[in-house]
Amino acid sequence: MRVISGQYRSRQLKALPGLDTRPTSDRLRETLFNVLQAAQELSDTVWIDLFAGTGAVGIEALSRGARQVYFIEHARKTAALIRENLSALGVTEGVDVQERDAMPALRLLDSQAVRCDVCFLDPPYRLTDAYQECLGFLPQSQLLHPASIVVAEHSDKFDPGERFGALVRYRKLVQGDAALSFYRLS
Repeated sequence: MRVISGQYRSRQLKALPGLDTRPTSDRLRETLFNVLQAAQELSDTVWIDLFAGTGAVGIEALSRGARQVYFIEHARKTAALIRENLSALGVTEGVDVQERDAMPALRLLDSQAVRCDVCFLDPPYRLTDAYQECLGFLPQSQLLHPASIVVAEHSDKFDPGERFGALVRYRKLVQGDAALSFYRLS
């Protein structure tokens, strides 16, 4: 697994062995960032990377000029891996690795008046309720502003939904057995 573009282009990222984490593939990450860059300038953006795993998506955002990335990962070993990947790249500023479950982390960020430009969520595919919880909470929070984009990576066989209150899906891309659903406030 590698960083695709930007400041850390071609740098390798470590992943944990086994199937506990399912890193977003290089190809799907490239598609994700192509779509996002067509929608908005990514430099100086604030990101929330929920269920961050290896941190590959948030690190890619940093490589492309993001100002701040909040990595949310509940598993201790995986959060340590994110810190290790950031350290190997020499990243010391603009990052916050939180070792907590997604919903408590979102509530905490909301209480701290964090506003993100992009929120990426990629829970383990079997945790379908996590999509409903997170996507349902985001439009009720202050985390999003009118131009924020929320992206959910999910199995191509699962549809997280078209609408969550004011949060509406505007695009869905399928690549292999994975899909990306893009949402905005209506």
